Amino acid sequence: MTKYSGGCHCGKVAYEVEGEIDQAIDCNCSMCQRRGGLLWFVPRASFVLKTDPADLGLYHFNKNSIDHHFCKHCGISSFSQGSMPDGTLMTAINVRCLEGVDLASVKVVPVDGRSF
Repeated sequence: MTKYSGGCHCGKVAYEVEGEIDQAIDCNCSMCQRRGGLLWFVPRASFVLKTDPADLGLYHFNKNSIDHHFCKHCGISSFSQGSMPDGTLMTAINVRCLEGVDLASVKVVPVDGRSF
């Protein structure tokens, strides 16, 4: 398993995540389309926040089932957390916020999030 470091622009939010990036989701929901993130879903246990949670802002919309986290200082949304339909806890990592990832090598899969 590969370990990645990620976070926001100013460095107040930092984390590590372990896994293999097989693909990233390009969602067209009202939030993702504006944010421009590419999402990689990992089990919550693979994610470790390395900085103070007090630096995280929280945003909910639509069904209010996903915790969309962002840095209170620079505004960057580097991850979200929620649960899959089967109840499995997950973290959605914005691959654009990971260090050392060649985005050109990541398979991007479009998802019609507007229809959910």
